[in-house]
Amino acid sequence: MTCRKVFLRVLITLVTLILWVGRGDLNAKTVEPVDKQSVDSYIMGYGDVLDINVWKEPDFTLENSVVRLDGKITVPLVNDIQAAGRTTRQLKSHLEIVLRKYIDNPVVTVILKESRSQRFYILGEVARTGEYALSKELTVLQAFAIAGGFTEWANKKELFVLRRSEGGDKVLKVNYLDIISGKDFKGNIILQADDTIVVP
Repeated sequence: MTCRKVFLRVLITLVTLILWVGRGDLNAKTVEPVDKQSVDSYIMGYGDVLDINVWKEPDFTLENSVVRLDGKITVPLVNDIQAAGRTTRQLKSHLEIVLRKYIDNPVVTVILKESRSQRFYILGEVARTGEYALSKELTVLQAFAIAGGFTEWANKKELFVLRRSEGGDKVLKVNYLDIISGKDFKGNIILQADDTIVVP
């Protein structure tokens, strides 16, 4: 094994460990606009930025409200409301019920201003490694396209996806050559939030 390959394997391992230990400062990243077609089914998570408008009630209207690490946002008088794990429509409905204690027939609009919670990562032998928004259903092949494709040293047979789950971390093997040749379309898996694709 050449020195370059050993160095790259060590580098990929270190970066992978850093990503698993902590997600880093999300506020420092460039935030991509939200795909409007997917907003209705988008499940909010911590870091997402919301605008909440209550018609004719400026005291209850919130701009640039960030979903905290506990998954909640703070609404005046109402206090903490769970936002993570809900769609914008579900949060709207919940807020309208809760605000009835203070307002007659409240009309609430919840706008997902910035999607920061649904991200995936790609490391190794691709043109542009880094963190990317997962604002729609995305496959591994599409992720390679977003990252600018492979470098000339990429091992396209031994790719893998690191996935967090309640039962522990999983390693999902991906063979790019089998997918594009038609031998294994099942290998073109759909990415989930916090997936890390590693290209050795």
